[in-house]
Amino acid sequence: MGFEIMRAFHGQFSDNQPIRRSLAEKQKQLRDLKETLASMKSHTAATLRDSVRKRIVQLEAELSAAPALKSSGDTRSARPPRSADDAQRRPRSRIRSDALS
Repeated sequence: MGFEIMRAFHGQFSDNQPIRRSLAEKQKQLRDLKETLASMKSHTAATLRDSVRKRIVQLEAELSAAPALKSSGDTRSARPPRSADDAQRRPRSRIRSDALS
């Protein structure tokens, strides 16, 4: 029988990439984890409690570092100054979908 191996394409969720969360999402996750820890029963496994505590500490560290990262400026949105060479470049050609039909 011919089995085909299924592979993930780049950027697929199964790529084992960390999930990127916004500041608001991290704050919500921190609140949820604190509520979860508070509502755990006394017979809850110690390893589960420890993992939740560890994630809470990680999120608190990320959130405390977030204002420092914001104040340093967002480098992705800032464009470098344009040089004279940039003005001489030809514009990109655009392929229109109606020209292809």
